[in-house]
Amino acid sequence: MLTDIEIAQQTKMRPIKDIASALGITDDELIPYGKYKAKIDDGFEKRMASKPDGKLILVTAINPTPAGEGKTTTTIGLGQAMAKLGLNSIIALREPSLGPVFGVKGGAAGGGYSQVLPMEDINLHFTGDFHAITSANNLLCAMIDNHIQQGNELGIDQRRVLFQRVLDMNDRALRNIVIGLGAKADGVPRQDKFSITVASEVMAVLCLARDIDDLKQRLGNILVAYTYANKPVYAKDIGAAGAMTALLKDALKPNLVQTTENTPAIIHGGPFANIAHGCNSVRATKLALKLSDYAITEAGFGADLGAEKFLDIKCRAAGLKPSCVVLVATVRALKYNGGVPKAELANEDLQALIKGSCNLEAHIDNLKKYGVPVVVAINRFHTDTDKELQLLEQICRDKGADFALSEVFAKGGEGGIELAKAVVKACDMPSDFKLLYDDSLSILDKIRTVAKEIYGAKDVNFEAKALRDIDGILASDPEYARFPICVAKTQYSLSDDPSLLGRPVDFTLNVREVKVSAGAGFIVVLTGAIMTMPGLPKKPAALNIDVDSCGNISGLF
Repeated sequence: MLTDIEIAQQTKMRPIKDIASALGITDDELIPYGKYKAKIDDGFEKRMASKPDGKLILVTAINPTPAGEGKTTTTIGLGQAMAKLGLNSIIALREPSLGPVFGVKGGAAGGGYSQVLPMEDINLHFTGDFHAITSANNLLCAMIDNHIQQGNELGIDQRRVLFQRVLDMNDRALRNIVIGLGAKADGVPRQDKFSITVASEVMAVLCLARDIDDLKQRLGNILVAYTYANKPVYAKDIGAAGAMTALLKDALKPNLVQTTENTPAIIHGGPFANIAHGCNSVRATKLALKLSDYAITEAGFGADLGAEKFLDIKCRAAGLKPSCVVLVATVRALKYNGGVPKAELANEDLQALIKGSCNLEAHIDNLKKYGVPVVVAINRFHTDTDKELQLLEQICRDKGADFALSEVFAKGGEGGIELAKAVVKACDMPSDFKLLYDDSLSILDKIRTVAKEIYGAKDVNFEAKALRDIDGILASDPEYARFPICVAKTQYSLSDDPSLLGRPVDFTLNVREVKVSAGAGFIVVLTGAIMTMPGLPKKPAALNIDVDSCGNISGLF
């Protein structure tokens, strides 16, 4: 059986100019990064502005488990299947972070015969977008510390510097550090910490910005510190917005690549959904809507995180209205939710499947609250038995949910024909998309609404620091009360406790810290033990990655 990277390396790619030409993108509107990847120039987006939008399809999933769900693979395969049906479709995905690539998860460019290519480039440096975001973020940090060092005209309290340095790598040793040690010329000593690049507000800003002017304004609005007089200090006060925008000028342009079946794919931006808002860029999604009749995009982790943030943050900010939501589920993952250990998931266990299906049912219930048709994609694994698949289909019927079997990992687009037909049918159904909460709700009530309506919590406990944080945010600018919320929470459970599988009940969500991302335009709510700088596992995926004397990479999933 071939590995993902072996399948990718055996696929004959088309020159990216040919992929672009089929989309109507001219040579002058394409910025090639080698033979098989490119950025799309702003001129094309402007030329397409008057074209009507296609239908937007969001792909999400049940809560992730070690058993695997295959959300990205399903997204890619759905696009391939639509092409086989002669439909004009395009997929829009997030860029992978180096943290998971070298950590636990491995590559994030799809799997089997439904991948985006060149998968090695996409999983590693790609077109340098994440490096640009890292550099812009850390430039702002350097300018903050330099301002304090060079006389501190603004009166910044070094104990209340909010903005953190980032690195696109898992490195727990950088979670809590002290900087500025040494001689007087080496800076002002203070405590600091690193987050991973995908958690940076600069990443969120890039993904939500409409154009370069909007990008610059949002960067300038990033709240970076407070003064000794308790006044907020923004990036524009430091004078950093212009230089940061210069670093991000090219990163703002969406990237064009192709799938293993040479269908087009736009990949741009990549915030995690557990510690950020979990969606690719607004520009990429809107461009996909202009380029196709069916724009297929995904949101990170389970629907309680990625889909909720896509719908309540991204759609709110960009005025998007999805026509259908695809909810990916697997027999294996549901059995895991039913208490079966990972090592025993290949064994048929109908009772565990029934027990674990409550997780699927919770996500179906949640998504229906947004007024959009839902299709369950049953992502088939080779260990699934006919009885298990038939039972899962019956569970969907009993829940009143449309469903389709997907075998895109093993068969590519051909394995997604049934799913594609179900999705097209759902897109033709009446849709009444609505947000979960209104802007006018208080920050506390927005948090309670998401906790109770989406996670199923009976209550929310706000630690004293979180309440002080909210008071401070509102004191800085009362208009921040209108921002949507972005909850940082474990992806493994509907609750904030990763050990609570299935559909937890009678739990209290614990909110320990609240921050404002004023540039991105949302309130970050930290719950449980979630951390913004992951660590490497005992045996990281990096141990399996190698390159031979000809430059061929192996071990990337």
